Amino acid sequence: MQEYRYRAMDAFGKVRSGTLVAKNELEVEHRLENQGLDMIACNEHKRSTIRLGSSSIARRDIINMVFHLEQLTRSGVPLLDALMDLRDSMPNGYYRDVLTGLIEAIAGGKNFSGALAEFPQDFDEVFRSLIAVGEESGELPRVLREMGENLRWSDELIAKTRKILMYPSIVTVVVLVVFAFMMIYLVPKIVPFVTELGGEIPFHTQALIAVSDFVGNYWYMLVLVPLGAVAFIQLAARSRPEIRYIVDRLSFRIPIFGRLSFKIKLARFSNYMALLYASGVTLLRSLEICEKLVGNTYMADSIHRARQSIAEGGGISDSFASVEMFPPLIIRMLRVGENTGDLDKALENVSYFYNREIQETIDTIEPAIAPVLTIIMGSLLGWIMLSVLGPVWDTVALIG
Repeated sequence: MQEYRYRAMDAFGKVRSGTLVAKNELEVEHRLENQGLDMIACNEHKRSTIRLGSSSIARRDIINMVFHLEQLTRSGVPLLDALMDLRDSMPNGYYRDVLTGLIEAIAGGKNFSGALAEFPQDFDEVFRSLIAVGEESGELPRVLREMGENLRWSDELIAKTRKILMYPSIVTVVVLVVFAFMMIYLVPKIVPFVTELGGEIPFHTQALIAVSDFVGNYWYMLVLVPLGAVAFIQLAARSRPEIRYIVDRLSFRIPIFGRLSFKIKLARFSNYMALLYASGVTLLRSLEICEKLVGNTYMADSIHRARQSIAEGGGISDSFASVEMFPPLIIRMLRVGENTGDLDKALENVSYFYNREIQETIDTIEPAIAPVLTIIMGSLLGWIMLSVLGPVWDTVALIG
């Protein structure tokens, strides 16, 4: 599906313009005719939007869509009418065009999951698979309700993660700006005064002068080298799967935030697995879908190896234990679910446990960040003051 910018004329001779998402220009013309418009011109439009994850539609819009469809279908409103009602409430834009495309695909004979498959960049495989299960089982409202709960959980988790990262990011930028100002502008103004005092210059003052000289002369290296290193690693990881695997594995070993990321991905995996399996998707198919959604090649490879072991006849808990990545809690809960036949409930318990751990970690990190950054700023200012005032005090003491 491509986005096209069009110009068309209505029945009163007024020229209208806008964008539509369609397969080709013929489909654009056909859809405009259905709206009572005569197409004048049509060109493919390259969008320059920042996407969240793998979706062009905002996450909140998808949540609202699922909630809207769940409420109306539960009340007995046909799915097509529910989509049309949702489309009519939306302003012109990409989201409305997608809804129009879904409506036309369904009106053309496709089911809902088949219509969603025409927009893979907007609706991921879990979304489409769950809708297909809901259609096949005749329980689409229940599936939509569970999907809505899952999407709201994901949205809250992302919001919490951004919350704990925003404050330290802002303060870190402020600290770096203050440090650069002191080293490039302030310290060079003070150094001549310190050297003119004579006497032996202390080591910490010499270190301050050396750091100031280096930052003043090579500040561009301090900017370009880290950016270049990050760009090089990203490019190498994108072109070499083995490097991507190593980077993803090491990302879990970053102090504090690596463990938090690991717990978030485990919670997401457990949540998706529970949702897929409870909706009737087979275990192997659920694992195959989750491989593509964890967003980490190291974890995806571990899930893949566990899935292969299960396909070869191994037990579920034993297969996950053999890959040596999943914590003992997950192995124990999988064994309980395997023995009782309630695997989805066991996975929901795992997801609940890690959600609680994530919240506790966030509650611990957030109040600790301010004192740590305050100590760093205070240490920096103390070092500069000691390095400048120390020689002055020594000179005054000698005169006395």
